[in-house]
Amino acid sequence: MTSKVTYLGDLRTSSIHLQSGTEIISDAPLDNNGKGEAFSPTDTVANALATCMFTIMGIKARNLEVDLTASTASVTKIMKADPRMIAAIEIKFEMNISADDKTKTILERAAMTCPVFLSLHPDIEKKISFNWK
Repeated sequence: MTSKVTYLGDLRTSSIHLQSGTEIISDAPLDNNGKGEAFSPTDTVANALATCMFTIMGIKARNLEVDLTASTASVTKIMKADPRMIAAIEIKFEMNISADDKTKTILERAAMTCPVFLSLHPDIEKKISFNWK
């Protein structure tokens, strides 16, 4: 088992990662009857894409002896109304490293092989951009 999710009431959940004990609180968004006081479930999906892409790039970067520390990603989730679902995820990576074109290509291609990217439904548009220092 990976996690235990508890419904806390008022459209809020607590998810406990069993291996580490860390907790994620989720809340329904304002536009869907919630308070918007925490990541919504669909926010966590969009965020998971960015964190997964960074993780896979980090593994590749370590092998290339490149340090991605302080690189960032801005994540935008775009919802569709009917049916209510994620229509698109836009991620803008700001890569805080100087790298040659070959290294950039290797890292960008690695990002596109992350398990979350490959698991998302093909109808979800993925708009990914990289800005290199």
